[in-house]
Amino acid sequence: MIDFEWPIRVYYEDTDSGGVVYHSNYLNFMERARTEWLRSLGFEQDDLITEHQCIFAVHSMQLKFKRPAKFNDSLIVRSQLIKAVGARMEFEQKIVRDGELLCEAAVKIACLDVNRFRPKSLPSFILTEITK
Repeated sequence: MIDFEWPIRVYYEDTDSGGVVYHSNYLNFMERARTEWLRSLGFEQDDLITEHQCIFAVHSMQLKFKRPAKFNDSLIVRSQLIKAVGARMEFEQKIVRDGELLCEAAVKIACLDVNRFRPKSLPSFILTEITK
């Protein structure tokens, strides 16, 4: 459906004592890319909360680590929306360095009502934009 790329630089704080990116930081990189994807479409998450009472939360994620990223690497997070239906979006995300696949994930995101933390259908204006 929609492809999006976001550059990430690996900082010292992202790594362990050996200069290798700590495994949980790949999740942070992917989260930032999905946030920037929404922003690129004109949607700010704080506005979605206050004006439309919806938030996005990771429902589940499947990760495969292929190669390590290291301190000062320049990475690209590639995000592809695979499906958007009901209250969920499914993404395929890949982190690459110079074209080499380092990590890939299948990510399921739930749209939730901000007050009840229960599933809520994706707003129609978002569906319209992401299915163009």
